[in-house]
Amino acid sequence: QVQVVESGGGSVQTGGSLRLSCTASGLTYRSSCMAWFRQVPGKERESVATIYNNGVITGTDSVKDRFSISQDNTKTTLYLQMNSLRPDDTGMYYCAVARLSKTCGNSPDNYYWGQGTQVTVSS
Repeated sequence: QVQVVESGGGSVQTGGSLRLSCTASGLTYRSSCMAWFRQVPGKERESVATIYNNGVITGTDSVKDRFSISQDNTKTTLYLQMNSLRPDDTGMYYCAVARLSKTCGNSPDNYYWGQGTQVTVSS
């Protein structure tokens, strides 16, 4: 059984930094990608950054040059380094691990999800 657990959220002021971590356990295959999503109340969950098993990284425009996604050598731990945080970065951040034989994208059914970690940025 695959379990995904995030950590590292918290409250910071504008311009601050946080590092999120995510550990996936129970994987018996190499996931096609791991990703960070975020959601604020009343809005759809949005993709923040994705790292594919070939090393390709994609990210939403609003976080480019501020956020950095990475993995450890085992490809089971995912990180999101967030710098120059802004109030509009506030939200619940979720780690997602692609299911076996699933392509990465925005369909929630393609992933195993963590419970989320809250990030709050105050002005």
